Amino acid sequence: MYPLVRELAVDGIPVTVTCRVLNLARQPYYRWLAARVTDAEWVQAHRANALFDAHRDDPEFGYRFLADEAREEGQPMADRTAWRICSANGWWSAFGKPRGRNGKKKRKPAHPPSRT
Repeated sequence: MYPLVRELAVDGIPVTVTCRVLNLARQPYYRWLAARVTDAEWVQAHRANALFDAHRDDPEFGYRFLADEAREEGQPMADRTAWRICSANGWWSAFGKPRGRNGKKKRKPAHPPSRT
């Protein structure tokens, strides 16, 4: 939403009007404008990039081996951090996901079970 507010401000629409119409507070917008990307987000993005590169090269590696590869590329992180990033992005080992009884991957049900 904040990039839209910035674009409209460049076009001459006051920020106060835009924030009122979009039901946004102005203070967080100005805080975002001052520092769009935090240092922690920047570091996390570089770590995720190193993990993705390692996963693309060797999809059979688990998160521990991917973390080792990322460390060799200069992105130090704990194994738990590597797991969190890999889990959030769905980068699983080619051999690591459990399968159901009939050999297919387990999936979430399309509809939640009804409670009666």
